[in-house]
Amino acid sequence: MQLIDGKLTSKEVRKEIAAEVEAIKANGGKIPHLAAILVGHDGGSESYVSGKMKACEEVGFKSSLIRFEESVTEEELLNKVKELNNDPDIDGFIVQLPLPKHIDEDKVNETIDPRKDVDGFHPVNVGRMAIGMPAFISATPQGIMELLKRYQIETSGKHVVVIGRSNIVGRPMSILLSQKGTPGNATVTVAHSRTANLKEVCLQADIIIAAIGSPGFVKGDMVKEGAVVIDVGTTRVAATDTKSGWRLKGDVLFDEVAPKCSYITPVPGGVGPMTITSLIINTLKSAKKEIYS
Repeated sequence: MQLIDGKLTSKEVRKEIAAEVEAIKANGGKIPHLAAILVGHDGGSESYVSGKMKACEEVGFKSSLIRFEESVTEEELLNKVKELNNDPDIDGFIVQLPLPKHIDEDKVNETIDPRKDVDGFHPVNVGRMAIGMPAFISATPQGIMELLKRYQIETSGKHVVVIGRSNIVGRPMSILLSQKGTPGNATVTVAHSRTANLKEVCLQADIIIAAIGSPGFVKGDMVKEGAVVIDVGTTRVAATDTKSGWRLKGDVLFDEVAPKCSYITPVPGGVGPMTITSLIINTLKSAKKEIYS
């Protein structure tokens, strides 16, 4: 069994990006600029955004953080989004989710210019990805594809079971892995809460991608010998032995499943670190006009 080390891979990718930014600077080019809009003071959102700003600093990007109180109106937020759409210095930006209940998240996502949508949530980018056109791909699926590629995990002709059908992870993963490419060319089953005989379905899988947000859901008796298991789960569960009072748990019961695997991602330290790095990859692509000329 080999651990897929997302932390190490993330460091390698960021070093490569930092070297590219140095070369852009040396040639007098424009430094990539990522902006983030943060509404309210949710602890999880604060730490995610802080991680994104630190990552920008690490690779030599410019970054801007725009804060609003929870009381911000939908109109004020949409006006700020339009302002960033029209700011030529900003290559990409994100609106950190979740948003307060009085703001329509779909409306916000649709207002973002697809050319600056480095989160990959805009319907235009989702549609382009689905038909195999160049697109900004949402961060977690892109991070998983990068891990599969760098660990040279064979996907062609393999049976992949994706547990979870969210628009952010499950659906894009199923599309990316079934398309022509490396990684890709897999036969993909999307399983979810209504799937009958889920255990039997999982036992047929060469690769399992668990993305349902249910700690320890995938158990040892659901995984065949030699399978590859990618754990996307990051649920905070109470823990008396940590300073924070919680710890991150994945969707996979690691101690039971790991001995049966050829490769497995740990939680934390697997898919998570690659998510922020994927956002950095997308911002660089935007700055270089790789997706939209």
